[in-house]
Amino acid sequence: MSAVAATPRSRHRLGDGVAYWLILPLLALEGLFLAYPILSGIASSFVNPDSGGYDFSNFSTMLADPDFWAIMIRTLVFVLLVDVAVLLTGLGVALLMNRQFRGRGVVRGLLTIPWAVPEVPVAITFIFMIDPTFGVFNLLARMLPGVTENPQWTLDPTLAMAIVVTVTVWKGFPFYSLVLLAALQAVPEELYEAARLDGASAWRQFRHVTLPGIRPSIALLAVLAFIYSMQQFTLIWLITGGGPVDATLTLAPAIYMQAFRFYNFEYAAAMAVVGLLFSVLATLAFISVQRRLALDER
Repeated sequence: MSAVAATPRSRHRLGDGVAYWLILPLLALEGLFLAYPILSGIASSFVNPDSGGYDFSNFSTMLADPDFWAIMIRTLVFVLLVDVAVLLTGLGVALLMNRQFRGRGVVRGLLTIPWAVPEVPVAITFIFMIDPTFGVFNLLARMLPGVTENPQWTLDPTLAMAIVVTVTVWKGFPFYSLVLLAALQAVPEELYEAARLDGASAWRQFRHVTLPGIRPSIALLAVLAFIYSMQQFTLIWLITGGGPVDATLTLAPAIYMQAFRFYNFEYAAAMAVVGLLFSVLATLAFISVQRRLALDER
């Protein structure tokens, strides 16, 4: 018999080869719809709109533009507010959902509604809610001491920023809540029992048992929240349009305006590269934190 039976090692190599072939279509789609647009955008950012050649003129113009730095400061303020608020809200809701109560499954299902609803209907709904004439937010505002008139939500810079932050957090917190809920349920119950036997209070249990157990998830979600808020466009654009007086004009709407209102595509590409760099830096910071946490656990 001339045929030789395949050894386990050869079968293992054959399986690896099939796996690589099966993943090729996914890699091709990623390259076509993700990698190519990114590389094309980076290349466009170096195109001089006057000469058509490649140089750093767009970046030098951008770095010398005070409006660009105002946009970046506004973006970082928006990102910081959203990042902190969505993580705190997600953690608080996850802690509540981790408790035993009747109808918990139904509440968990309802919790996903804000995340499932598209951003355009969310923006339209909140536009009606903040309408200065009949919006329900006016009723809540007039309950506060000293407020006797309906606030002009989108005409006041501070209120406009507060509204877009609130809507962004409301839209995104279910995802962070569910991830943190899964992390909370993965913390061994034996650790809580040992802490209670040692006389630890609820706060000490949270600080020394819960937080260390979910710390990797919080670090990951912080990066995802950073990227989520950095690229937020639809809610800001539909609710405030970047106003009033550019008070809510963050990086993503500014890129859109440069590209499709002023037709300055090369300058818009340069601004997009800056946003990409910030996202990459946030990802590298997450990797560094993860490595440090892994070393601490050892």
